[in-house]
Amino acid sequence: MSLATGAAGPRTKDARTKGSRTPDGRTPKSRTPGGRTKATRPAWQEEPRALTTAGKVLAMVLITAAVVAPFWVVLATSLSSSRQVTADGGYSLWPREFSLHAFHQILTGSTAGRALVVSLLLVVVGTAVSLAATVLLAYALARPGVIGGGWVLKMTLIAFLFPPGIIPAYLVVNNLGLIDSYSSLVLPVVIDVFNLVVLRGFFQGLPGELFEAARLDGAGEFTILWRIVLPLSKSVIAVVGFFYGVTYWNDFFRALFYLNDPGRWPLSTLLRLLVTQGVTADANGTTASALQDTSQTTLMATIVVAVVPVLAVYPFVQRFFTKGVLTGAVKS
Repeated sequence: MSLATGAAGPRTKDARTKGSRTPDGRTPKSRTPGGRTKATRPAWQEEPRALTTAGKVLAMVLITAAVVAPFWVVLATSLSSSRQVTADGGYSLWPREFSLHAFHQILTGSTAGRALVVSLLLVVVGTAVSLAATVLLAYALARPGVIGGGWVLKMTLIAFLFPPGIIPAYLVVNNLGLIDSYSSLVLPVVIDVFNLVVLRGFFQGLPGELFEAARLDGAGEFTILWRIVLPLSKSVIAVVGFFYGVTYWNDFFRALFYLNDPGRWPLSTLLRLLVTQGVTADANGTTASALQDTSQTTLMATIVVAVVPVLAVYPFVQRFFTKGVLTGAVKS
């Protein structure tokens, strides 16, 4: 009896020290000052202390303030009059003299208004073309038995791992005759490899019985894609389309590199030049210094116009992120 007790004692003590179960599967016990025993649990299973909860709340408040404060300053400055912004030192925390003159100047002006229209058309057309090309290629690579599918996938991944440099990309675009054309902003980046891999993984996860049943009914590949695959892939297609739209909306470098006419630049390129160099383009496409002519309110209003569309669309797409991206990128 003493040997059994002595053998069990150290094991229970060791299990209690490690915060795990005893060898016989029971929860280890610990004694309170009153002599009673209670079960011990790991630290992450304990109820949070009041100080810990207060610290978490404080951290969340500080992080939220650090994220929201810059947006609020930009919005308040854009809605203030030029006189108030000048009196406040360049930025306003509250629009005491409310004014929409900066937004009216942007939306009716020949330069920023044209750039906004170019950006909207680029997002709509570019997203549609990229989404169609990515869906078709991903579906072809996801189906077994496609001739050359493995080599095409390997070449695509190699292009993703070793992207071309600026000079080779410019030479290719120049040889194709795409310089000073809006096609140069879409065709070189028509398919993003990450989005391709996500769509391909999602298509591979669809039950094979659906394709077999459709083929028995006489459906072809395009019919299967249109009638079966696309309706089941709305979530991942919405997320991939959002990725493409944000990419086209925020891309400023290619227009600066491939479009020699500043009057044809999208809004992101015009905003980049305005913020970094204080330079804008007039109606004739020539650049002129805007350090004195462009007010701080106009600059902030341009930033708001460039940021708000993405923020407005994101809440409608956010619910598809977990279902779309994770289902397409992670296979069980």
